[in-house]
Order: sequence, then C-alpha cells, then structure tokens
Amino acid sequence: MFLADVPGPRRVIATHERFTGKVWDVASDEVDLGDDRVVTRDYLRHTGAVVIVALDDDGRVYLVRQYRHPVGAECWEPPAGLLDMAGEAPVDAARRELFEEADLTASVWHTLADYYPSGGGTSEAVRVFLARGIAAVPEDRRHVREDEEADMLGEWVDLDAAVAAVLDGRIHASSAAVGLLAAARSRDAGFASLRAADAPWQRPEATRLIR
Repeated sequence: MFLADVPGPRRVIATHERFTGKVWDVASDEVDLGDDRVVTRDYLRHTGAVVIVALDDDGRVYLVRQYRHPVGAECWEPPAGLLDMAGEAPVDAARRELFEEADLTASVWHTLADYYPSGGGTSEAVRVFLARGIAAVPEDRRHVREDEEADMLGEWVDLDAAVAAVLDGRIHASSAAVGLLAAARSRDAGFASLRAADAPWQRPEATRLIR
C-alpha cells in the first residue's frame, strides 16, 4: 500500500474570528462534512515554519537551547523560524534562520521531512531541511539576538547522541523528534531519501504575514 496524505478540504459555511494576536490568530469554522453533518472546529492559524538540521562532516548536528514559554522549559532543538516574510522561499527562510540563530551558513540544502505538528488544532505546516557544507559566520557579521534568543545556547552534538536524547525522553521539541530521527534514518540509508530544497510541499496557505 502506498501511503500519502490526501488533500481534501471540506466546505466552510462560516468563519468566526475569535482572537487576533501578535503572531497568530484563532478562528472557529463551521465545516460541512456532508450527509447533513456540520461541525464547529476551533483552530490556530499559523504562518508555517522551517527547521534546519545542520550536519557537519564529523556527524554532529547543531542544537540550540531556547526558552519556550508555553511549556515553561528551555528546550534543545534545531534552529527554526516562522515563514512570516512575504515572498520569501522556505529554503531562503531556512538560510536566514541558520544565520541568525546559529551563526552558520550552509552550501548544500535538501528537504528532509515535512510534518503537521498538531493537525487537529493548528494549520501549522513545518518543513525540515538538512543543511551541509557548514561554515561559521565571522564574528563581525553575526546577527544580534534579542528577547528569548538573547540567552540562547548552541552546541554541536553527535547525531546518534541527540537521537538517544529524544528516545530517552530527555528532549521534547517536535522539531528535534522529527528532524533528528529523520536525519539519522536518511544518513543510515545513504541519504537516498533526500528531496530537492524546493520540492513540492502540501502546505496550507499562509494566512498571516507579520513583517
């Protein structure tokens, strides 16, 4: 059996705007499921995001430890960021986030995995990139980080050790779970699973751009 998600949005009879926030909005849709079945579904509208698994020649990945307020924890995770700039291609957003969060650049980019973090509650779609050919950004060109990112730590970690931390329940970010396990699986298969950086993406249309 060939497994693949099937695009098939249902007709929305009405939309009620419940909350407008700094970054995301919350809406309620009245959805026609057919056969006289109409349900109301609340969800968070999300611009989408990119995650970058930066892998060096020694088999290490670069992880950052960042404070995540909703879960009250400093989480180890790959560099990541929102698709919140109008007209910016996802791979260009990934390049920007790697530069800003990790002080790194990469010369080789591939799509590693795509996922919906919580398809029952948010329209967020995430693309994970594998970045290789890593180089450090000179200190005089580095991005000045602010807010939660100002105290962010970064470390190179052996990929297998990072995967073990996911499986042991020591790190919890969905970007780490998906990105690190996908990277290890792809590496073990000779990277045959990698797709082009601009591969087709089944992504809900972005509904909010904040920049």
